[in-house]
Amino acid sequence: MAKPIMIMGCSSDAGKSFLVTALCRHFANRGVRVAPFKAQNMSNNAAVTPDGLEIGRAQYLQAIAARTLPQVTMNPVLLKPSADTYSQVIVLGKFDPEITALPWLDGRERLWPIVRTALQNILGNYDQVVIEGAGSPAEINLRASDIVNVTVALECNADVYLVADIDRGGAFAHLLGTWSCLEAAEQALIKGFILNKFRGDSSLLGNAMDWLQAKTGIPTVAIIPMLPHTLPEEDTLHHRALFDEQQINIALIVYPYASNLDEFDPLIHESAVNVVPVREFTQLEKYHAVILPGSKNTVESLQYIRQIGLAAEISRAAACGIPILGICGGLQMLGKYIHDPYHLEGGNRIGLGLLDVETTLMPQKITTQRKVTVMGDSMGEVEGYEIHHGDTQAGTDVKPHLDNNLGWQQGNIWGVYLHGIMENTAYRQHFLARLGWQGQSRDWHASIENQLNSIAKVISQSGWLK
Repeated sequence: MAKPIMIMGCSSDAGKSFLVTALCRHFANRGVRVAPFKAQNMSNNAAVTPDGLEIGRAQYLQAIAARTLPQVTMNPVLLKPSADTYSQVIVLGKFDPEITALPWLDGRERLWPIVRTALQNILGNYDQVVIEGAGSPAEINLRASDIVNVTVALECNADVYLVADIDRGGAFAHLLGTWSCLEAAEQALIKGFILNKFRGDSSLLGNAMDWLQAKTGIPTVAIIPMLPHTLPEEDTLHHRALFDEQQINIALIVYPYASNLDEFDPLIHESAVNVVPVREFTQLEKYHAVILPGSKNTVESLQYIRQIGLAAEISRAAACGIPILGICGGLQMLGKYIHDPYHLEGGNRIGLGLLDVETTLMPQKITTQRKVTVMGDSMGEVEGYEIHHGDTQAGTDVKPHLDNNLGWQQGNIWGVYLHGIMENTAYRQHFLARLGWQGQSRDWHASIENQLNSIAKVISQSGWLK
């Protein structure tokens, strides 16, 4: 087995996930049995493995890039924020209420043995492992609780590469400062610096790399250009857009704790379709459709849109005949009532009342991949996944939209539990055509495959790894 490669960053959003993804496809294209690993992720963008367990969306994509089966040992700990000071802790793919309730420093003692076992499992089953750190290893206040950065690197004696986002500015100071915050044994693991998101004339870098190497003894091994792509984001919706009268406009309601927003990428990247993130009160009567996404805290998200007047605006749009689609938590909000007998999300709430359904939040979370039939259409089956606590019961005013009690329709209102439904080409085509779109939907999964190969070429062309 080759030595593990680990990508650490000077900050969040430096490009760690992107580089690990590119490296996984780089090695896979060379016939290497490669796998990703991230000990701990914090994100409400989650995926479901084939065996029904939760991992971070980024690690799921990295496994696809590696052409291997996504599995929970690739991301043994996942933190899902559901309040300003509270995150649900997912351990080996399942919610762990005991560790969630512990102070974080106490939780570290329980989590590190689990992480170490998962790491050894991955190392023992693949020829090459590409590891992703989290945030920055220079966050001194978090060193005592670290289970994802230097602790992992030291455990497996990884070849570490430290990456900085040069587009932000200050990259050389950031690299030097981060390196300086590490202990001598940790510094010894760093084999190279990487400048990511570079654009412009490389001659402007001058002798800065030589200066940095003189200070640290570490070479700059790669300069990765700014690459436009449509690969899913790890945990943040970076997409921005304003209403455009020349396009099909879809309002995406981005309330607090909105989750799995990457599932709308197939809509965002369709030509002549304009998905507008809505985070504050906005009049919706000009939009062609409104989407309510999932939420890690449905009750809190519902309360937020009521407080800012957006709930009333959604109801007004519905009364005007504008198509409204709710997915998972969004479906629950569209219903008449959310019952919370176990106080999972702060108590009972009256819903928007646009769908004749009622939801009870249950302690046992459902996580599974699904293939279901679209009712009343000629589309046949669609694929996706479930992640939810809700048990939803339908009244007499709705009709089934998906079978197996996974979706309902009431006039111009639709609600589904199936995440990833827009990745289905025929469903997306039908949805957009209903709004008056004249385009032709492309195969989203084929597009992702093409982009994975494209970013892998950048690694090959950089000369960084022979």
